[in-house]
Amino acid sequence: MSDKQQYVVDGINAGNSWRLFKILAELVEGFETLDSLYPAVSIFGSARVKPGDEVYELTYEIANKLASHGYHIITGGGPGVMEAGNKGAKDGGAKSVGLNIELPLEQAPNPFATTKLNFQYFFVRKIMFVKYAQAYIGMPGGYGTLDEITEALTLIQTRRIKPFPVILVGTHYWEGLLDWIRSTLKGGGFISPEDLEIVTVLDDPDEVVHMIKKYVIL
Repeated sequence: MSDKQQYVVDGINAGNSWRLFKILAELVEGFETLDSLYPAVSIFGSARVKPGDEVYELTYEIANKLASHGYHIITGGGPGVMEAGNKGAKDGGAKSVGLNIELPLEQAPNPFATTKLNFQYFFVRKIMFVKYAQAYIGMPGGYGTLDEITEALTLIQTRRIKPFPVILVGTHYWEGLLDWIRSTLKGGGFISPEDLEIVTVLDDPDEVVHMIKKYVIL
């Protein structure tokens, strides 16, 4: 019997069926672990920045300031921006949540997450990022960061979640993307003018904290 045949029992693909149980297990563990987490802010950004880099230190400062004001921090649980966010949260006395994903490269759990969850499925992990946060911060990053930020933007645009703050940190880093959104997406009629208001671009950590405090009441 071939590998393919042994997974098919009475016409049912057993491999896919068992995968559903694994997905359900990740959802249940996430819901049970994070159920009492409030208020929280999800921070997205590159795994490739190092301690001492400007983006790393800026992320630490933002997370630390938010933690000192009573906001818990959720990150992807890995290195780079995620590590900086978890470290800032831990040092600030808030819950430091790391949602680690199993990847062949770049993603190893950082030591600063005090609440740790491991995921095999990206979409389950993204549910946790969105469901348990009341604000989303995008630091400079790559495809993963864009995926996570646009997930939040889409859910707010389509009114699947409340219009929580979505803050992009770093005017210089994000200006090219935002110019394209204005000229091509809005200019071509692919999004409405009010959709531009979903996102805010800031540079100063204190302004980030002020905006979140304004919209997310403790």
